[in-house]
Amino acid sequence: MSIVEPDINRLREMIARCQWTYAKTMPWCPHEYIVRGKCPLSYDEFMYFVDMQRRFGIRQRWGNYNLPYLHIDGYKYWTMDDTYEDTDVINREKE
Repeated sequence: MSIVEPDINRLREMIARCQWTYAKTMPWCPHEYIVRGKCPLSYDEFMYFVDMQRRFGIRQRWGNYNLPYLHIDGYKYWTMDDTYEDTDVINREKE
């Protein structure tokens, strides 16, 4: 059985458990992030979040990038790495 839409309540619960870190090295692009292995999400939860963001996110341009952004409760979430295996950061920005 394939997933036809993200479980927003599950994602909300995972988002609430995380302490998001402000990206102080990029003040021109205010956003926060979590790091795989350093946040309370298990590996499977983190990968679920990444999968939902990539499969159901809405593509938008940012500079030279065309990234899928998953929109939840006034924030947009994105990742930057090419592969799931390389992805260790989930970013978010207030809309």
